[in-house]
Amino acid sequence: MTVSTLAEPLLSLLLGYILGSIPFGVLLTRLTGAGDLRSIGSGSIGATNVLRTGRKGLAALTLLLDGAKGVVAVLLVREFFPGHEQMAALAALIGHLYPVWLHFRGGKGVATFFGLMVALHWESSVFYAAIWLGMLALTRFSSVAGVTAALMAPLAAAAFGKFDLVLLYLGAALLVLWKHRGNLERLMAGTEPRVGGERGKAPDA
Repeated sequence: MTVSTLAEPLLSLLLGYILGSIPFGVLLTRLTGAGDLRSIGSGSIGATNVLRTGRKGLAALTLLLDGAKGVVAVLLVREFFPGHEQMAALAALIGHLYPVWLHFRGGKGVATFFGLMVALHWESSVFYAAIWLGMLALTRFSSVAGVTAALMAPLAAAAFGKFDLVLLYLGAALLVLWKHRGNLERLMAGTEPRVGGERGKAPDA
């Protein structure tokens, strides 16, 4: 294998990881004077924890930007290094979950997973969003909604005949599940807070 053969996949991984590791939640809360997100609630950098600052608009913007990281990573690699989109997608998710800039303590990956699905196969992302929003409305547990949507993603890809995406989605779903292990323990203990509950109270999705 030559250096030129390795260049494109390595650059795709690097680009995906760098984009995914941008901590929009931390940056937005700092810029707007909402404090250091890592010292609020669970310390997670995702939109659910931003919501605990009381800034709903800021939480919505964080959700949008975290999703956009997955979209942009895939589209850029599709443009410059076609054929390596799945590598960039997985790297973007890992970058969000484990950003080097924050000592590898990142978010839970639900929005970024959605974003990469939008870019790879938008039809399955619609299914993901429907499950996510439906479970959130039904249970008001962000963790339940996110984990359920993630675990259903491989089935959505298979249902649409996108078998080339099933393994990627399964890997991404397992990463999201792993990052939610603390939430699942609190659900079992009956201590997991619901969305819209008391501000600043414990960990999010």
